[in-house]
Amino acid sequence: MSFSRFASLVLGSALMSASLWAQQASSPNVDNDFVQKQFGTNCNLVGMPSLKADLNGDGVEDMVIPARCTSPLMDQAEDNYVVLDPYNSFFGYGNPKVTTAFVADDPMRRGFSLLVIHGAGPEAWHATSPKAKFMLVNIPFRDVRVRKLQVKKKVRMAIYVDETGGNAMTSVVFWDGKKYRYNPMGSTME
Repeated sequence: MSFSRFASLVLGSALMSASLWAQQASSPNVDNDFVQKQFGTNCNLVGMPSLKADLNGDGVEDMVIPARCTSPLMDQAEDNYVVLDPYNSFFGYGNPKVTTAFVADDPMRRGFSLLVIHGAGPEAWHATSPKAKFMLVNIPFRDVRVRKLQVKKKVRMAIYVDETGGNAMTSVVFWDGKKYRYNPMGSTME
């Protein structure tokens, strides 16, 4: 190998490393400041890691943030997010204007939310204007992770939750193309 070819390989590697470092440095940390900027001052992290995956199948990385939000509906217009209650929708009635009051007396579920940011463009979930933001309320979780899920014959990424409460079980929350849906594991996926 000639010296000039070796030098250009070293220089190319250095530039690529610097580019990757710059991309990582420009990616914001998911901390309470970031959460409150995206979803309002009534939201705070709950000490669980945030998760990255392409949840809506558009090829752009999305973010799931476990949080506690004391007033889910308060900042939705100002911070441009949609409040959904996939848990109570599964059981028949999921209007968040009503169902956010259901858990007021249940300390295991009070205020817990999954904050989801659908990414846009090369900046993905930390873009100045993400594709969409959702606050998923009333899902009783003690642990959250993302994994593949097969619905009918289509494989997609989904949010798996280990639930709190007496019948602690694992459930799944997934994007159906229009909204997030909840399904207890073992139930038929439509």
